[in-house]
Amino acid sequence: MVEFVERPQHGRTFSSSRPVRLSDAGIDGRLRVDGLARFLQDAGSDDWADAGIVSDDVWVARRTSWRLREADRWPRLADTVTLTTWCGGTGAAWAERRTDVGVEGTVLIEAASLWVPIDEEGRPRRVRPEFFDVYGSAAAGRRVPGRVTTPPVDTDAARREWAVRRSDLDVIGHVNNAAVWSAVAEVIPTGTCGASVTHHGAIEYGDVVELVSSRSRVWLLVGGDIRVSGEFEVS
Repeated sequence: MVEFVERPQHGRTFSSSRPVRLSDAGIDGRLRVDGLARFLQDAGSDDWADAGIVSDDVWVARRTSWRLREADRWPRLADTVTLTTWCGGTGAAWAERRTDVGVEGTVLIEAASLWVPIDEEGRPRRVRPEFFDVYGSAAAGRRVPGRVTTPPVDTDAARREWAVRRSDLDVIGHVNNAAVWSAVAEVIPTGTCGASVTHHGAIEYGDVVELVSSRSRVWLLVGGDIRVSGEFEVS
C-alpha cells in the first residue's frame, strides 16, 4: 500500500491554485479523475520550472495514487483548488512527489506519485545530485521502493476496446498519464474513495488497447500484455 506522508516541516514545498473549469468537470459537476491527474501533473511541472533546475531529464509517472481525506467531499466546478506539492522520498532512479489538493483551506485529497527520470533515448537514469540539493531536505532521507507488481487479470472481468487518440500522446510519443486516467474514468465505481494506477509499459499511437475492469481493479492490455493496472478503494 502507498504511504501518504505528512507535509514536511522543513524543505521545499510549492503551492499553486487553479479553478475547476468546464473541461475538468463531469456531468455531476465534480472534478473528473483525469482532470485530477492533469492538475497533479501540472503542479509538478510548475514546481520543477520554479525550482530552476537545468536538466535534460524527462520525468515519467510510474504510479499515481490518491485518497479522499475528507469523506464525500470532492472539488467541484468553479471551485478554486490549491495544490501543495513536495518530494516525499527518493530512490536510486526514482522519486516520490506528494501533493495535497485543497479547497478553501481544507485538504480534500492526498496524492502520491512515483516518477522516474529518463534520458533522451527513453532509458531510466539515476537521480541527479542537483535534485537532492533542491528537494532532499523535504524528503528527509526517506527511501521509497521503486519495485511495482503486476496483478493478474480477473477471469470474469468486463472487456471493451479503448481507442488511443493523437491528443493522448505526450512529448515522448506515449499515452500521457492523465489520458490513461480518462480510461479509468470510464469504469471507476461509484463511491470510490481512493485509487492507484501503475504503468508497466508504454502505450503508443496505433496500439489496439483493451480496457478490462472489475469492481476493484482495472487493466489496459495491448495484445494481452498488461501495460497499465489500477485498483480502487470503495467506501
